[in-house]
Amino acid sequence: MNITAETILKMSGAYWKSCTLHAAVELGIFTVIDREALTAEEIRQAIAGSHRGVPLLLNALTAMGLLRRDGYGYANTKESLTLLSRKSPHYIGHLILHHHNLMDSWNHLAEAVKTGHPQRISAAVDNETVRENFLMGMFTIASILGPLVAEAVGLSGRSRLLDLGGGPGTYAIHFCLNNPGLHATVFDLPTTKPLAEQTIRRFGLSDRIAFVGGDFVSDDFGGPYDAIWLSQILHGEGPEVCRAMIAKAARALAPVGMIFIHEFILDDTLDSPLQPALFSLNMLVGTEGGRSYGEGEIREMMAAAGLRNIERLAFRSGADSGILTGVL
Repeated sequence: MNITAETILKMSGAYWKSCTLHAAVELGIFTVIDREALTAEEIRQAIAGSHRGVPLLLNALTAMGLLRRDGYGYANTKESLTLLSRKSPHYIGHLILHHHNLMDSWNHLAEAVKTGHPQRISAAVDNETVRENFLMGMFTIASILGPLVAEAVGLSGRSRLLDLGGGPGTYAIHFCLNNPGLHATVFDLPTTKPLAEQTIRRFGLSDRIAFVGGDFVSDDFGGPYDAIWLSQILHGEGPEVCRAMIAKAARALAPVGMIFIHEFILDDTLDSPLQPALFSLNMLVGTEGGRSYGEGEIREMMAAAGLRNIERLAFRSGADSGILTGVL
């Protein structure tokens, strides 16, 4: 990569676009416009905005390619209508608002680096709005990756799955849709239960997917299970907790049961790829001990838990998440 002063300044100012997008989603701009073209004044009235601020925001969104101008006013692009209007089944705004909720802690990254302690004030467990954006944001990601992951994992012949820290149960849903003989248990904090059961019911799988409330660090997982899916939960904990959690999961397996670990996986040098490296900083500002882990680190934890035939599947997401699997 050819790093120049211009490159560095673009990195420095990249948050301007992020803040513009976050504000537009928070204000519901794309939802208000929907399938019509509206004038700046009509949009201003709908969101109770200011005469000064609304046109400036709309013009910036247009410059970013998220809105377009026609003879009447401002209209959604095809992509904005599909992805940024709350009326769309493909709405990704919850994930964008989750990113927005993280910004204050990221603004204190230097302090986190100095102290080693998190800077996050509003956690998903104790703020209803933050929790909804987090859970629905995770639903958004898992809905995009779920069909690909279900195909890559291959649970044919297995009858009982544990989705550990499964949130709204999205991966369990896709695993069950892909494997008609599979039943699943979603294990997550009790506050997640209403959204999880609502989501599971929406897919018509209430008879095959159950929710169990608990803390995956301190509580028993039940079992035995034919397969256990740990998706994006190791990075929230320090190495010793991760090691204990994988060992506890292994103890909950039936003979020849399998564990699948889905994470942002770093190379063993721990300095690439970029997304997992940046995600480690997100865990620094948000948790007491979490970070992204290298492939070798995860393999060692799995082997210490008694798992064998440890391998990395071919699956790799656009954000550099991957899947490691092992057999008891």
